[in-house]
Amino acid sequence: MAAGYGEILRARHAARLLTGTLVGRLPNATAAIAIVLFVRAQGGTYSLAGALAAVYGVANAVGQPLLGRLVDVYGQPRVQLPAALASALAMAVFAFTGTEPSAAAYASVAGAGLFTPPLEGGLRALWPTVLRREDQVHTAYAMDAVAQEVMFTVGPLLVTLCVSLWSEQGALLVLNALGVLGALSVVVSPPSRAWRSAPREAHWLGALRSPGLLALLGAFLFVGVALGSITVASVPYADEHGGDVVYGWLMAALGLGALVGGVGYGARRWTGTPERRLRGLVALLAVCYLPLMLMPGAVAMVALTALAGVFLAPALACAFVIVDRHAPRGTVTEAFSWLVTMFTVGASVGTGVAGPVVEAGGALWGFAVPAAAGAVSSVVLLATGRVMAAPAGGGVVAASSENDPNRAAEPRFSSGDRA
Repeated sequence: MAAGYGEILRARHAARLLTGTLVGRLPNATAAIAIVLFVRAQGGTYSLAGALAAVYGVANAVGQPLLGRLVDVYGQPRVQLPAALASALAMAVFAFTGTEPSAAAYASVAGAGLFTPPLEGGLRALWPTVLRREDQVHTAYAMDAVAQEVMFTVGPLLVTLCVSLWSEQGALLVLNALGVLGALSVVVSPPSRAWRSAPREAHWLGALRSPGLLALLGAFLFVGVALGSITVASVPYADEHGGDVVYGWLMAALGLGALVGGVGYGARRWTGTPERRLRGLVALLAVCYLPLMLMPGAVAMVALTALAGVFLAPALACAFVIVDRHAPRGTVTEAFSWLVTMFTVGASVGTGVAGPVVEAGGALWGFAVPAAAGAVSSVVLLATGRVMAAPAGGGVVAASSENDPNRAAEPRFSSGDRA
């Protein structure tokens, strides 16, 4: 297992790209908690804090595919770095002006979310140019999914550290400055500067004209709903079994389970089509949500929550491969960004749905929401099996001229040809 991941990280530029992307995404990973803490420090209400955090999230969901399309057209450096600077500047305006006037605060956080650079999709577009074998790219996708879990665990801790060392305003400024440095590290790297998307067919739908991609996005919308609803349903459970400490353990267990599952998934070479494998992974994900409705004691519940997260990172890693196989020519960054957007929107819907459900039926019915959402996601994949069938020529190692100014043929993964 260690040898497989070590082989990837030893590849030229791989560690730099992964680290730069994770650092560059820190502002996005920490935005919600940083905004809430800052608003409360300014004397604002929780309603205002939640509304501003929601505006940031919606703007981010809108901006990711739009910026991803621009990356496919103009390249990474010309889009990623200006977007990172614009996002950091907007958040700096919010940090210095505060919550009054409210219109300026909403405009600032909306700008910060809208211009968040699509580094996540950009990294997945770069992996096939850095790693020369298909199995290495698949492992890199799994490592990418694991790294996300680490980042979303460490990110909130960094916010609290910055608040304790400086202030809530300082946390906003420092984290966004780090984000710019991370984006800069990526875009000045040779793979990012050399990467060019293949010529794309002009179409207003862009990546969304792929039926297979639409089916995948529909399925992961409901995976997002499941994750968002768990975070809400866990609150009343924790209130009855130990309070905030138990809630923290439940959320940590969910991330730990995903991390363990992702590490194990990436350590193995898989046979068969990823579309078929994804159906199995999502079905297992849905099944593992069901035991949460048992609501046992705190220790057992933490274990069940960890189990509920085990198949999340593997499902995401498998989805990354499928996005690459189904993205229309010249739209790979946009396609990956759409997956991020749908997952984010689904999580927001999940939190919105679970709230009224919990108020009406308690934690038990709250935990029924992720189970139902997981089942719907599995049904979507089963119903669209024919549409999700691997496209002709997808997922194979083939000669490519992309990223090669001399048009020299060399073996590479399909994303290099079709991205």
